[in-house]
Amino acid sequence: MLKATVGAKIYGVWLDMLRTLVPGGRTHRLAVLVAGILHYAYAVSSNKKANQTRAQHLFELFESALEGQDEGDLQAVVELVEKLFDDAGVLYQRSNRRGEAYSIAAEAVNEFITWKNMSWEE
Repeated sequence: MLKATVGAKIYGVWLDMLRTLVPGGRTHRLAVLVAGILHYAYAVSSNKKANQTRAQHLFELFESALEGQDEGDLQAVVELVEKLFDDAGVLYQRSNRRGEAYSIAAEAVNEFITWKNMSWEE
C-alpha cells in the first residue's frame, strides 16, 4: 500500500535508507526517521485520495490512527511499518540490555502519532 501510494522510486529509496541505517542505528533515531516516512506517505495519500483507491484507504488508515479511533487501525499502521522493514530485509525486533523485547516499528508509529506533541510550546 505504501509503495503503490508513494511510487516505486521513493519506496526504493526508503528501503535503501533502512538497509544502511537500521543495522547499526539507534532506535530513538530510527523511529523518528520512519515516522517522517509515514508523514510523507500521509501527505501523498491525502493528495492522491480522490484518484486512487489505495491512497484513499491509506489516508483513512492514517487519519483513524492519528485520531485514536480504532486500536485495530493503529495496529494496521504498525504492520505497514513492519512490511517496510521486511521489504528492506532488516530486523525491527530488538532487545534492550535487560533482555526485554521491543519493536522499532511500534516505536516509529508512536512517533508518528505524537509528531506534533511539543510540551515546550504549551
